[in-house]
Amino acid sequence: MITADFHTHTAFSSDSEAAPELMIEQAIRLGLKMLCITDHYDHLFPEQYELSFVFDMDAWFDRLAECREKYRGQIKLLAGVELGLRDEPDVLPQCADFYRALAARYPFDFIIGSTHVLAHLDPYYPEYWETRGAAEGMDAWFAAVETGIRSYDSFQVYGHLDYLVRYLPGDRKNYRFSDYADRIDVILRLLIEQGRGLELNTAGWRYGLPFAHPRPEILARYRELGGEILTIGSDAHAPEQLAHAFDRARELLLSLGFRYYTVFRERRPEFLPL
Repeated sequence: MITADFHTHTAFSSDSEAAPELMIEQAIRLGLKMLCITDHYDHLFPEQYELSFVFDMDAWFDRLAECREKYRGQIKLLAGVELGLRDEPDVLPQCADFYRALAARYPFDFIIGSTHVLAHLDPYYPEYWETRGAAEGMDAWFAAVETGIRSYDSFQVYGHLDYLVRYLPGDRKNYRFSDYADRIDVILRLLIEQGRGLELNTAGWRYGLPFAHPRPEILARYRELGGEILTIGSDAHAPEQLAHAFDRARELLLSLGFRYYTVFRERRPEFLPL
């Protein structure tokens, strides 16, 4: 049974309106034993967009301390953050230095590294796709993921590896692992060599995809290469999204030969039975 959700957002994230207390109370109702809140922090997010994806970190830790006291004995609350990794040469060094300092300053239990921006554009919006097809976009995506893993040393797990497929023009189901197997192999080997892990993000199912992030073939290849660190997160931005399809995730992982999943405390991995 999966009893820890390690990718969740509250109103401290620009794209959520959920009070931390509501997320925590829902997690308790669902029987979760651990909840890691991983609000978005995307340093130098493109200014042309309404959302900024940054927040007051001191206020966030103060609120978490209040919640830990309020819900003491009911659930284990862990401090996480989802950092937006950038690969553009003009912002990458600044982002890497900023995140390194952020990680050193604050007592995070867990840090996710994710990619949300390509070529100074958020591919959530149609403008990114005006001059790009799906294949070109995916190729640029996996190149950015690889650069992020090589360039940033602040995170423990890479989040929603094939996230971009949510926004591909045309039929998203046409995305095939085999088209990008070589690139993905490099990414998985890098994570394993660096002692970092991968996330199973169940939001893919919530977005109507026939798979979670990443595709089952990628999870199978990660295990085949010796990957062991695997966190599970719903990417919830509202209470009703917490622990989405966790039973389905457990069945998938067991079918692929996984027997454990990973949680983090003080940025150190612990392995729990599925």
